[in-house]
Amino acid sequence: MTSALLPARDKLSICFAHAAYQLGDEFSARGTGINHFELRSLDELQARIGEADVLVVSGLWRNELLERAGRLRFIQSISAGTDQYARDALRAKGVRLASAQGANERAVAEHAIALILALARQLPQARDNQARRTWRGMIADRTRREDELGGKTLVIVGLGRIGARLAALTHAFGMRVIGVRRSTGKPPGGVDAVVAPDRLPEVLPEADFVALTCPLTPETEGLIGAPQLSAMKPTAYLINVARGRVVDEAAMLTALQDRRIAGASLDCFHDEPLPPSSPLWAFENVIITPHSAGETRRYETNVVDLLIDNLERLLSGNPALRNEIV
Repeated sequence: MTSALLPARDKLSICFAHAAYQLGDEFSARGTGINHFELRSLDELQARIGEADVLVVSGLWRNELLERAGRLRFIQSISAGTDQYARDALRAKGVRLASAQGANERAVAEHAIALILALARQLPQARDNQARRTWRGMIADRTRREDELGGKTLVIVGLGRIGARLAALTHAFGMRVIGVRRSTGKPPGGVDAVVAPDRLPEVLPEADFVALTCPLTPETEGLIGAPQLSAMKPTAYLINVARGRVVDEAAMLTALQDRRIAGASLDCFHDEPLPPSSPLWAFENVIITPHSAGETRRYETNVVDLLIDNLERLLSGNPALRNEIV
């Protein structure tokens, strides 16, 4: 893509579309002088997408919107995941796409370590006891006490930016870290060993915690199913900060019900918001967060940094996008 495919800076129109994020305010504070508008609902987006040359969006995106997007030339995804975009359709329409990979790597890794610590230190149980004004007494059964992370083994499935940062954090706690990724070259800092995805069944029995930080692709959809859960130790925990469909949810429910695994910390699900009818809400050994791992007070700043970088590239005739997908 060259600058000729975008209008001149003074003719450019950017649409920010998100139900909650204050991206328009963040962009205004940068003083670019570029025209922009902000929408909060799918109905608004359907009505006004024809006005946008650039769209900044994630959850409100629907592929059928392309038929109304006559001016659209570039989508800056607000999320690191881009499985919701029909890439072939974007190419056919001449629309470029870049992800927000890296905008939330610190936040998601920190969230994952928080979930690991919450499981090990039984923080949800402590909060429940606080609500009941109950002081936990001494516990004779050692298997029921809070645990320490030092010496435990963490298997990280997906050793990209988030996985590598999580490895560094957990290594500081004295954990042994095994990374699973396609490239099995020199491990990044904090990783003791790297194995290819086809060796995942070999390392799962070693894990005290299994953290999913991989993207959702045809290869990773349903990656953690009944065979993988059966390979884990009954004392092991599953942490998912990737995408809901990386896990076979029915198989996970069975594993939790049968105490085949010790528990899970889950930030993403097949259906979001998680329906009130989901059995997951009732499990005492499950921590649920509302797909909030990457959401922090800095998120708008990080996304707009990426957007401005890519805009400057396109307007200057540089066809290489940062985090280019299409």
